[in-house]
Amino acid sequence: MLWSPFGDRLLCCRIKFSLTPVAPFSKVTSTNSRLENPHTIEALYKLSVDIGKVRKFKSWVLSETSAYVSETAGMLREMGADPSLIASILQNHPEAILCHPHDIKEQKNLWMSVCASDRELISIIEKFPAAFFMMSHHENQRANIVYLQSLGLCKRIIGKVMASAPQSFSQPVQRNKEVIHTLRETYLELGGDECNLKVWLQKLLGHNPFVLLWPAAAWRDGLCFLTDQGFTKEEILGVVSRLRASIPELQPETMHQALSFFEQVLDCSKEELKQIVLCCPAILSLSVPTLVQRFYGLMDIGLNAEQIKDCPAVLELTTQMVLYRMHKLSSCGYDIHSGNLDIIVGSKRDFDMICGMLQQRHQKTMVNTATPLRSVEE
Repeated sequence: MLWSPFGDRLLCCRIKFSLTPVAPFSKVTSTNSRLENPHTIEALYKLSVDIGKVRKFKSWVLSETSAYVSETAGMLREMGADPSLIASILQNHPEAILCHPHDIKEQKNLWMSVCASDRELISIIEKFPAAFFMMSHHENQRANIVYLQSLGLCKRIIGKVMASAPQSFSQPVQRNKEVIHTLRETYLELGGDECNLKVWLQKLLGHNPFVLLWPAAAWRDGLCFLTDQGFTKEEILGVVSRLRASIPELQPETMHQALSFFEQVLDCSKEELKQIVLCCPAILSLSVPTLVQRFYGLMDIGLNAEQIKDCPAVLELTTQMVLYRMHKLSSCGYDIHSGNLDIIVGSKRDFDMICGMLQQRHQKTMVNTATPLRSVEE
């Protein structure tokens, strides 16, 4: 065995190396034939970004020669993002590090025209990073913001549409003007008042931010179908206003199949069918397989067709959700089989509030039942 004067020194180096955390080495991934940028890897590592996840879904980002990791993180930090949020944003949308700092600054200024504060903006970036870091259509975005503001729409609605459906802001403003013009004509033709047009538009966009992505012609097909089904202008306006799925999204054939299903399983007349739609327009957006699954699922857990006819909104919930709420109501002393299903539908907040009230009433009833009656003499 040969002796080496450097043996102890090498051993110390090895121990020191094993105890010191280091960034993952740059490598060539199976989905990307280009070598990763070591500076990008190191910068992301320092921010506690899960590099393995980035490699798995967006490996090409790590190979780009120009990346602005620290600059992007710094701007997010200035807007109020903490280290864990910065890591989460860069991990879920690593393309953000490829945006030039100047472009990000311009984008922030653009978004602040529809956001009340940095805190609101960073909340949007957390949920919709792709919408904020879309840098290729600045001019279209700006023109669309100015146009929607000229209609008197509030910042909150414009920001919601911009975040949820960024494509509607990247397209030329003329396209959105055409859709808004069609919406205005539709509203007025159906008996709407010009004075309430702004409120109606805000409600429509608030329900469905993707409205502007549909061509104007698609609106006419859906409206003509409802007219052919015997709905009056006032009734159609009500359906359009309450329907979370935009009318252009619903093909006439799909709506026809949904109505035919209800007519058959509920054994109702055309007028009754119309009232069901007016009560719950959302059923028009449910596919027949979904309707079949939910309807017969409700029947299997003990509900009947008459209850569903009286409260069609119950079909907006999954069978599992209905069953869960039924059990919770039962624990509060309420028997849904002999009551109205309206108590089941609604938001989680509303349902929890109702359960709280029923629980208090149930507890009082139990206490009164358990208290022995006093004698007349006492």
